[in-house]
Formats: sequence, C-alpha cells, structure tokens
Amino acid sequence: MGGYVRTTSQSSALLGGLSITHPVLKVLTASVQNHISRFSDCGLFTAILCCSLVENFQRINFAACTVTKISRHLLSLCTDYLKSEACGCRISVDFDSIKTLLSLVHSVLASKPACMLNKTEANHLSTLVLKAFLLTIPHTVETNVVLGKCVIVPVKDKRVMDSTVFPGLLIEIPESQLARTFPVIRVSSSTIKMALFCISLSGDLSNIGEGTVIVHHGISLEVAVLDQLLNLGKQLINDQVGLVVCQKVIHPSLKQYLEEHRVITIDRVGVSMMEPLSQLTGSQPIAALHSVSPTCYGSLKDLRTESFVSKNFLHLIPNDTLVCSLILCNRNEMAWDELKLACQTAEHVLQLTIKQPLALLGGGCTETHLASYIRHKSFTLPASVLKAIDCSRTQYQLVADAFSRSLECVACCLEHDDGEILTDMVYGHFWSVQSGFPSDCNWSDLVLKCGCGICSNQQNLNWTVLQSQCIPFTP
Repeated sequence: MGGYVRTTSQSSALLGGLSITHPVLKVLTASVQNHISRFSDCGLFTAILCCSLVENFQRINFAACTVTKISRHLLSLCTDYLKSEACGCRISVDFDSIKTLLSLVHSVLASKPACMLNKTEANHLSTLVLKAFLLTIPHTVETNVVLGKCVIVPVKDKRVMDSTVFPGLLIEIPESQLARTFPVIRVSSSTIKMALFCISLSGDLSNIGEGTVIVHHGISLEVAVLDQLLNLGKQLINDQVGLVVCQKVIHPSLKQYLEEHRVITIDRVGVSMMEPLSQLTGSQPIAALHSVSPTCYGSLKDLRTESFVSKNFLHLIPNDTLVCSLILCNRNEMAWDELKLACQTAEHVLQLTIKQPLALLGGGCTETHLASYIRHKSFTLPASVLKAIDCSRTQYQLVADAFSRSLECVACCLEHDDGEILTDMVYGHFWSVQSGFPSDCNWSDLVLKCGCGICSNQQNLNWTVLQSQCIPFTP
C-alpha cells in the first residue's frame, strides 16, 4: 500500500499496524493485545496458542457449547496446577540470586530478532536492564512499596556494547552550557537545593490563563512580567537554591541572573521527565511565579557533567537512588526503537516478578509438560465431573487432546531447523534432535539437554516423538 514501513518483532507493533475486518481475527487480535497490555511479553505465544485452539477444536467437529464447557474445565485444571506447589514446570524466583533474574531478562531480549543483537550484546544488555531495575527498588521496605524509575536515554548509530547505566538522572545539555555550569550554590557539602517548575518561565503572557488583563497607562507588560521573574529569581537565591529545572522555557534574562549568582538552570525538559525528577529529588512541581513555598524544594547529593559519545549531560546524583538512567545504544533508529521496547518489556516482567516471584520453564518444556498433565487428567477424571460438564469421557478426551496439541504447537514453533521433536516419559519436557540423524541410533545418543536445560540424557529417560500416540503418564 506504500507509506511508512517498519521492521519489528514486537506483537504490539505488528498488531497495532494491521487493519483487521474479519470477526474471528478481531477476537484473536483483541485476545493477544489484551495479554500484551497486562504482561508486556509473550504475544507470539498467545497468538499461536489461540489459533491452534481454534483449528484443533474445529477438526473434532463437536457442538460449540460442548467444546466450550470442556475447554473451560481444562483451563481451570491448567491454572489450578500452575498455582499449586506440586507444579512441575514452575520455579521460584530468588531475588538473592542473579542467575534466574538474568535468565528472565535474557529470554525477553533474545526473543526479539529485530533488535539485531548477537549473544554478547544480549548478555551485556540483560545485565544492564537488571542492574537498572535493581536500582529502582527502595532500600527500606514499607507496606506500600513504590518502585523508582528507569529513564532510557537514546544514543543511536552507536555500538550496543557502549550502552551503560548511571545511578541518578542524566539530562542532556548543550555544549555551550558546560562551561558555565559550575560552581553551584550548596546548602552543605553534600546537599544542593533544587526547584522544579511545571509552568513556563519565559514571560509569555499566553500562559496566564483566560480573562481580561487591565494595563495602566505607561506600563509595559513585558517589563512588568520580567520584574516578576527577577523577583522570583531573588527568592530562589535567598532560599539557597542551586538548581532550577523547568518543564518549559526560562527567560534568557532570568537564566543570566540566576547563573551570575551560581544557580544552574535547565529548561525544556518536557513532561516525561517531571515524574522521575520529582521522585529523584523530592521536589514538588511549582505552578506559580510568586510566593513559592520552601517546602516545594527538593535536594540532591551532587551534580556532575558527563560526556558520552557526542552528547553532554548534567548528572543529577540523589541521596537515595530510586531513579537511574539507561544509556541505550544501537546501530540505527529502527533497531533502537525495537530495543527500547524490548528493554521496557523486560523491566515490566521483572516488576511483575516482584508481585509474584514465580517463573515458568522456557524452551518449550512448560508447554509439553502441561500437555502431558492434561492428557493424564483426561483419563483419570471422575465420572461425577463428566456428569457435571454434561459430556462423555470420549468427548472429554478428544477435546483434551486438541487442547494438549495446541500447547504442543507452541513448543514445535521453537524448532527452526526441521529437526525431530521429542518428549520424555518422566518429566514431559521438550527435546530437539538435529535433522539428518541415522535411523539406527538411540534417542539417548542424539539428545544432550532438554529445552529449558534442567534435564540431561544422563537420567535414564525414555523418549517418544512429540504428538505421537503414547500411554498417558503423570509428569
């Protein structure tokens, strides 16, 4: 159709850019988008599972109401099992151990090919994202824990390995401002007072609101407003404010006046920086030009300048680090946009893990394990449950098999080299065998580790080809 083209491996970007009219596809995309809005990740998993469920349920050709009742019961079996202590495909996430947390972040970043990351880069960024996340966790835990902010600073057309994390906040400043940044007014050797303004300090009359302005003869509005700004400047100097940050524009004369009195000024920071600035310093955004309350001021431990590649930054160092800056680099603008989304997704996954410190096994093992569990349950279900659902055991088993095959379809998508996919008869994990293997070989000679890496071929396991007929077992 022409127009804007985007290369992406993010479900949110793909589905957001599609024009969908078919009612079934509308339901499917809405399902995936709802999942992404809640959990940020695993849109592809949801899409494959949903489509496989629709296809497999259509093949058994039962009445829709029967399939719906049985599949709802199967879903409740899955969720109850995943929530239970007996679940064999979930692990506890220990925040004293970096290994599991790194694996979680890496699983998000490595599954987004449009980020164009090699293994070394994915490992480096996984460490940075985790480090940045840990900096946003408060040192003292109270009843209502409020996490800090990780601000992503863009640096495009540079090496991914140049990416780094700074505790505190980086605000880009022009090179011309570097020379006139220091010294600065300090309350003490370790305290710099800061004022944060959310209104324009440009002297523009359009910012004073609606209504009639009465001007006496011979009075210049511009001079009157500038006098008011300079009076504000005097108050800030008297209150020993060392840093003034404004969301919008600061009048050049006010800037010069403050800088002459050793007050650093930064303007045009934008609305997105207001919350992290407030959280970092304890400042309350000021929305008035007169009678500024000293309780609105925040404080910093120190101020420094940092130069990174071709950019210059003012580094705001807080007393208690809850805000950090992730300088994110990538080869080009499109790859950078993808990487930013992936890093934000990984951060959200970590935040969800604080609420519920549990993770599922990767590499297809959760899907194949859960499929084995469902098949076994369908053969041992009490007659009373079948009566309550109002279906025969055969109907239940056929729908359960379609449900299990749909889970296994997700696992099968992880095999990209036309190899054979196996599952073991003990844990129900996913195993991949390279294509072109000799027909007279034992499976144990061809497999090393399962998809998630927990099981090895040293455990005297028996294997079978995935989705082949086998006796149901309890994994």
